[in-house]
Amino acid sequence: MPKKNRTTDAEKEKDREKWMARFQVRLVMQPGVDRAIVLQAVKEVTAHCAETGEHPRTAFGDPDTYAVQTGARLVPADRAARVRRNDAVVGTLGSALKRVGEIAGL
Repeated sequence: MPKKNRTTDAEKEKDREKWMARFQVRLVMQPGVDRAIVLQAVKEVTAHCAETGEHPRTAFGDPDTYAVQTGARLVPADRAARVRRNDAVVGTLGSALKRVGEIAGL
């Protein structure tokens, strides 16, 4: 095999790995996404790409956008809403504690 083809194959593989890593990181950030959902989503993408030979970017587009779509598709709406509410409460509490610390000079 010529060196150029190996380099091209290695570059394609590296790009595929970067896409998958970015997809996973962004997916984990979605409300209500747990390990099982990440594993399911990665399995779906990997299986599709193995069957079709497509690069994940070709098949699914931008990894950030696809992660948001996947989270919305796989996370039950009530769980996502509950997580968003909890995050809002924690954020509000954190802001209040920061202000109290600033007032108290802590």
